[in-house]
Amino acid sequence: MNSNGSLDRYQELAKKWLNKTITPAEQEEFAAWYNTGQDMPVDIPAGFAEDEESHRARILNKVNEAIKYDRSHRNKIRYMRWASIAAACLLLLSIPLVYFHIRKKITQKGDIAYQQKLVKNDVAPGGNKAVLTLANGSKIVLNDAKNGVLAKQGKTLLNKAKTNQLIYVPPASVTNNLPVVYNTISTPRGGQFQVVLSDGTKVWLNAASSITFPTVFTKGERRVNITGEVYFEVAKNKHLPFRVIAGKQTVEVLGTHFNINAYTDERSIKTTLAEGSVKVSAGGQTVFLKPDEQANVSNSGKADISINTVDTDDILAWKEGSFVFEKADIPFIMRQASRWYDVTIKYEGNISDRRFTGSISRSVNLSELLKMLKYTGVNFRISDKTIVVGS
Repeated sequence: MNSNGSLDRYQELAKKWLNKTITPAEQEEFAAWYNTGQDMPVDIPAGFAEDEESHRARILNKVNEAIKYDRSHRNKIRYMRWASIAAACLLLLSIPLVYFHIRKKITQKGDIAYQQKLVKNDVAPGGNKAVLTLANGSKIVLNDAKNGVLAKQGKTLLNKAKTNQLIYVPPASVTNNLPVVYNTISTPRGGQFQVVLSDGTKVWLNAASSITFPTVFTKGERRVNITGEVYFEVAKNKHLPFRVIAGKQTVEVLGTHFNINAYTDERSIKTTLAEGSVKVSAGGQTVFLKPDEQANVSNSGKADISINTVDTDDILAWKEGSFVFEKADIPFIMRQASRWYDVTIKYEGNISDRRFTGSISRSVNLSELLKMLKYTGVNFRISDKTIVVGS
């Protein structure tokens, strides 16, 4: 129970806010209570009273399709996907206490100027962009290429689909005497792309990532090399194990769904299992993961493997078009922003170690993300494709 009043009181205020019956004084009361001991201050929308429909949509978008409330974890906010905004709205009105992020009412000229400056120097989000490097070294910019057959590698056809996928179509008969031909697909900063390998394995590449692979799998295994972050849905084949080389580690499966985050500027390589099982090997160690487990292999020093339980939906949010942060520090968030928006990060002064919990669509402009993060107590500005982060 909070010293500022009962939980029932704040549940009532939350409902009134969504129903647009809350008064300015009640807004301040709710914000003051919510900000006590929370990871992120409440954010009251500018002009809330003037445009009910759009601000309702913005509030519900911040909820990110639903909210689950965990009493045993110090009232922390977590997000999970639901089928529709209507379902999210019903949940908001039924749970014992509603936590949600809503934009802060801007009443001071300094705040208005800050918002205007961010928008003036705004940066658009990333999109479907990738470069295909063929066996002979020639390159094809996939986002500019027309749909249809782009090339032939050995006896494998490379077909760009309308769904912005590159699909490898193998020959009718695959034998071990087929020549091994390698291709590489690379996404730039601000890019993402999907690939279907010749065995039917589906691959999603996040920004600043790559995968190198044979155009057809032969000789007893399916082996690929990656950098950056890549999600796999591996086609089952008990005769051909699927192996992913990422930095110091090797991941081996027969058929399963998993994500590997192997960015070199992160502290560790993280392998997260969504479905099935995988074997992770590094530094002479081998571990087996179960769904919702994550293996961590240090990017520096000894390649020891540690395992922890994670929320797989949070880890895979990038693939579904969202940023999801769970008690994340500013440098971690900025690394993700730099890759997706293709910007440079510059720090000025001491940066708050305050942690942030929340989510936002990856389809918004950079200014929208920075406006939300401002309420961590850290200031941001955009200058020539550079985010300047200062206290």
